[in-house]
Amino acid sequence: MDDRADDYTGEVTVGGGADVRELAHLTITKVAVDEKMSNNCYLLRCRETGEQLLVDAADSAGTLLPLVGDAGLRTVVTTHQHWDHHRALAAVVEATGAEVVAGVPDAAAITEQTGVPVTRPVGQGDTVTVGACALSVIAIAGHTPGSVALVYDDTADGGQHHLFTGDTLFPGGVGGTFGDAAAFQQLIGDVETKVFGTLPDATWFYPGHGSDSTLGAERPSLPQWRERGY
Repeated sequence: MDDRADDYTGEVTVGGGADVRELAHLTITKVAVDEKMSNNCYLLRCRETGEQLLVDAADSAGTLLPLVGDAGLRTVVTTHQHWDHHRALAAVVEATGAEVVAGVPDAAAITEQTGVPVTRPVGQGDTVTVGACALSVIAIAGHTPGSVALVYDDTADGGQHHLFTGDTLFPGGVGGTFGDAAAFQQLIGDVETKVFGTLPDATWFYPGHGSDSTLGAERPSLPQWRERGY
């Protein structure tokens, strides 16, 4: 199944409908929550087993839980420790009993802020599964110490790589480092080597806010991002 021919755009608005992408073995549902922050949340469902995984229970359990539905939720991955990415974590985990996954350096802060234990801390090269589908963990420091991205390889079925970046990479630049020059150098270095240095241009990425893009569309701008310092 070639997902490049689908009608998914990734353009979602708070209060509007979800956008759904059907891959050969995985369904990706994107929804935006919270008018102020406009966070993206991604529900992944294995088409073979029906198992589901949520990337960022950012807000609005009343929006997320109906998406989960009766199929249940096996896992919530929190991409990083910032408050706007886990406001619904406690409610979603209480309702579903889902396992909580986060990057090792951010795990304690997420638990402190939410009261929810991180049941599986992960790092570079770890694998998170959703049914029969495997997502590889990329650890990207700089925006926070323990930010993680997840990559799903659909190329065996005629598709592309799919990368969930949290707030580490957006169309037009990397995530914020709040004036910390050393943190920016860490972030841009990790993004260049671990993302652009390992994944092809056709890789479609799904950020924590706003529209999606591909690595090929963003790659020519890497020198400009490094020069401007954000």
